[in-house]
Amino acid sequence: MADFKFEIEEKLLVLSENEKGWTKELNRVSFNGAPAKYDLRTWSPDHTKMGKGITLSNEEFQVLLDAFRN
Repeated sequence: MADFKFEIEEKLLVLSENEKGWTKELNRVSFNGAPAKYDLRTWSPDHTKMGKGITLSNEEFQVLLDAFRN
């Protein structure tokens, strides 16, 4: 299995934190060297482990923002 790499390029928002210190965050994350995407998921306190989440392209994120604005 190939190595999986990620880099949080921009931390945008912490939505919540649970009793074990894991946080639900919105960030811009690059996976395996690809351009960064908007990413919403849970992270361990040291950001070495992640939970399930979703990634959105710039265009998808803009559609979501527009929907909340209207």
